[in-house]
Order: sequence, then C-alpha cells, then structure tokens
Amino acid sequence: MFLGRLKFSAFSLFYLTEIVHSLHNSDDHNLRNMVYYKLILDKRRIKSDLLYPVIIRITHNKTNTTISTGIRIKEEHWDSNTQQVNKLHPNYQLINQSIATVYLKVQRAVHKLVDTGSFSFEALKNELSDKQKVVAITFNNFSQKVIQDMIAIKRTGNAIVYQTAVNRLINYCGNNNIKFSEIDYTFLEAFKHKLTLEGMKPNTVGNYFRSIRALYNKAIKAKLVNRSLYPFHDITIKQQKTAKRAIGIKEIKDITSMNLKPNSASWQARNYFMLSFCLIGISFTDLAYLKPANIIKGRLIFKRRKTHKQYDIKLTPQAQMLLDIFKRDGSTYLLSVLPSKIEEDTLVAKKIISQWIKTTNKYLKRIGEDIGLDSPLTTYVARHTWATTAKKMGYANELIAEAMGHEYGNKITGIYLDSFDEEIIDSLNEMVISSCYSLQ
Repeated sequence: MFLGRLKFSAFSLFYLTEIVHSLHNSDDHNLRNMVYYKLILDKRRIKSDLLYPVIIRITHNKTNTTISTGIRIKEEHWDSNTQQVNKLHPNYQLINQSIATVYLKVQRAVHKLVDTGSFSFEALKNELSDKQKVVAITFNNFSQKVIQDMIAIKRTGNAIVYQTAVNRLINYCGNNNIKFSEIDYTFLEAFKHKLTLEGMKPNTVGNYFRSIRALYNKAIKAKLVNRSLYPFHDITIKQQKTAKRAIGIKEIKDITSMNLKPNSASWQARNYFMLSFCLIGISFTDLAYLKPANIIKGRLIFKRRKTHKQYDIKLTPQAQMLLDIFKRDGSTYLLSVLPSKIEEDTLVAKKIISQWIKTTNKYLKRIGEDIGLDSPLTTYVARHTWATTAKKMGYANELIAEAMGHEYGNKITGIYLDSFDEEIIDSLNEMVISSCYSLQ
C-alpha cells in the first residue's frame, strides 16, 4: 500500500483520489508496508547559486529515498505548507505544472508496484528509468506564455517574430502539443530541410531557428526543461550576407526632383523616405512614434525602439522642411501614421505601422521603377544609402558607426567612439545631405 502525504493544493485533489482508490482495493493496511511520499525543497547542501532542488521524498518501512523533479528554485519561492512554488516566482504556474507532471509519474509507478506486490526503492527507480524526464509543458503552451508576457511589457516586435516562428514549427509538425523533448536534432534538421525546399531564404530560416532556440533556452532557464535535452549544439544557423540595398547620389537627386502631386500617396512616400535619409536612416517605426517633445532646441532626441540607444540629431533645413510638411496642430505625434490616442507599442499600434510600411514601400517601389532602379526602393534603403554615401565621401567607419548607433570594433575602439563630439556627427550628416539633396 501507499499513502501520498500532499496537503491540499491546486493539484492535490487528484492525488488524493488516487490514494483512496489504492486503499479501497488493498487487503493489507499494515503501516509497515505503506509507502509515503512528499514534495520538499532539499536544503541539505548550501548552493552557491541559492537554487535548491525540489524533490519527492519517498518513505517505505521507515527508510527514505528521493526522486528529483528536475526543478531548482530559491528558498523564498517555496511554500512548504502547500508543497508548491509560490506566486513570488514569475513562472510559478508553469513550474507547478512541471512538478505535478513528475509527481504523477512517480505516483503511478508506486501504485503499479504496490498493486503487484513488488515495491522496493530499486524497483521504483527502474520503473522510472528513462521515463523520469522533466517535461514541463508543451512547446506551444510555453511559447504562448512567453509571447503574451512580451506583449504585456510592450515588446510587440519580438513577440510577433517569436509567434511567426512558432506558427511555422507547429504547422510543420501538425501537432499543437509537441513536447520540448520531441524537438531534437533530427526534427530540427528535417524542419530546416522542409523550409529550404519551400524556397525560403537562408536568413529567414535563420531567424526562425534563432527564435525557436531562444524559446528553448528560456524554458531551460525557467527549469522547465532538462538541459541535457538541448538540441541546438550541432544545428548550424547560417546567416547569408544581404545584397547591398543602397542607391547612389544621382538616384537620391532624381527622387527629390520628381514632380509628384502634393498630398498624393507617392508624394507622401517620397517624403517619408527623404525624412529618414535626413535623420541618419531613422527607421519608419521610430519616425511614427516621434512627438513634438522629441524636438529640443533644434535637435531631435529620441530612443531607437529596436536597440533603446538614444539618438541626438541636429535638424538640418531639409529635415525641418519635411517635418513641417507633416505637422498637425494638436496631434500627439509629429507624423500622421498613428492616431493620437493609440497606446504605444501595442499589437494594434504595431499592425498600423506595419500597414503603413507596406503601403509606403508599394509607392516607393513605383518611384524606384520610374527612375530606373534595378532593385525595389524601400524605407530601409534610406538607412543603407546614408551610410554608403558617407563611406564614399571618405568618412571613417568608426564615425559612421557612431552616427548610426552601431558598435564598431573592440572595447578600446568603443571608448574612442565615446569621444566624438556632436558637432562632428552634425557636420557629417550635413555633408551627406547636401551632397545629394537640395531644397526645391
């Protein structure tokens, strides 16, 4: 016979039902033959990282053995009364699910051995051998939790990237309940092969795999997956060098001199492109979020959404002229992309900006075709063009990188970059703009 000594908690009622069922079908209630087990935090050894293992202590004939749940947490995250991880842990629900899964496996193994009259600690461990794995929750369920957490803290860009990768993987395997343990080397190689056969570019495949790998690492760090199951050690994630997307000074002049109908979609797209160019390749998303408060004493000061690095750019006459075109009295934002009352960095805001980028690129492509470009003109070309123009004018890579907010070289170089004066970067930007852009 056996008796689980779990106190009532979110998952103990099921265990109690199992216990009563066992007692009802047993002929021998001799306490010497009963099996007790309990979830405890093993603090017998001081851990340098302050993380202690959650174990199942099993008692039979007044002797003990332990079974690991594979979970390690801090002491303040354990509630010994309910035998659960408390709400102070950010992933307490998922971890408790993981513990419950392991506990149930142990309970069923004990039940089976007691019913056959063959229970012993050795028999129990043999029964659990190769079965006692940390299977927290399904890959999809864990991923959705991570994605929702990202959305909650307004990291919608990353959330969308993760969701796209998860959708691809689930669509490939056709199983919403695929476990982390099933995502092994063979599975991932087959998945990559399928994506390649579908004609997907190496960089896109790489982006999917980096997202999946990041989710797997998060599950390991949350102690929901055994590190020994990690499948990415031998998976190669290739990054193909992208084709140059910059255009030349002549093409910029052709774009600025085009006679476009004021307030038309093409006219607006051209002005967005040139505003990005004049602001050292600012992204369309960052443009959309600019507010009047970002302009201080003739300078545009803002943090880039992608890197959170602060930019401080002098407004040239060309940039000021373009901003004046988009100016709307009483509006929250400098541009007309987002409604004034929209909540920043939400999925709704992200979708609005994505649609604007799609529409703007549609008209930029037409502009590019009109001036004879071989490759599509997009909002992102402005950033590449600014950097390439500065390079062709003879400016150093270090200075260009500093102007664009990139890290360049080693730590010593980074220290050197910090010494660049705003005036030097201001002058660089003015020279780049004046070389290919004149006020009409």
